[in-house]
Amino acid sequence: MALKQHKDEQVRYEQQVDNSRQYVLPFIEQTKPVGKGVNVMEIGTGEGGVLVPFMEKGAFCVGVDLNPLRIDVANSFFANEIAEGKIEFLYKNVYDDDFLQRFKGFFDVIILKDAIEHIPEQEKFIPYLRNFLKEGGQIFFGFPPWYMPFGGHQQIADHKLGMMPWYHILPKPLYRGMLKMIGENEGVIKELMEIYDTRISIERFERIVRNSGYKFLNKQHYLINPIYKYKFGWQPRKQSKLISAIPFFRNFVTTCVYYTIG
Repeated sequence: MALKQHKDEQVRYEQQVDNSRQYVLPFIEQTKPVGKGVNVMEIGTGEGGVLVPFMEKGAFCVGVDLNPLRIDVANSFFANEIAEGKIEFLYKNVYDDDFLQRFKGFFDVIILKDAIEHIPEQEKFIPYLRNFLKEGGQIFFGFPPWYMPFGGHQQIADHKLGMMPWYHILPKPLYRGMLKMIGENEGVIKELMEIYDTRISIERFERIVRNSGYKFLNKQHYLINPIYKYKFGWQPRKQSKLISAIPFFRNFVTTCVYYTIG
């Protein structure tokens, strides 16, 4: 069955705020202080909760998303802050010429929290983000490696059998067939198949970053994803350095990775 936060925008928003305040912002500030005069963009912003701690520290924030309904929700949640010029939410594609012209070289920090694994053509997208960075700007990525137990995002399934771990790494026809067999609805199947197509591993992500000419500024792998304390009641736990150093195998037992690059 789908988790509560998948259907309750207020719950999602509150979890975004808390997770960002406790984990995302502190991680970014290890390499980039945030305060007045700092411009922050989140791609795939959803309800905008990740940006709250950054806005509270005085940063000007922009949230962009391809889902107009979630942008509408963010605009309603932040009506006062938008009116005060502290934050802005846009239903836009970052590839659009007018978006690029407006924000070229504008941001000190770009955030992709649980977003890169949904974006196609990552080999094109990740280097493209440099267009929006100021000199010395940084990009944060937080995502679940594809091969981890729930790397297919199967926890969004409506049927409890659809939430089984690791079966998402089956060949795509078998994976789709299993979802149909248990009676999963077509909308969820479509979303899960899209994630299958855009899946990303730790090794592939790091290869794209290196090939794009970025440098790794900070890294943290998690055995237990910080967001899981909301989803499953599990306390966050960092991955051991030994496991993090073992290529490929680490993907299966690492539920989340954080990186900053620049």
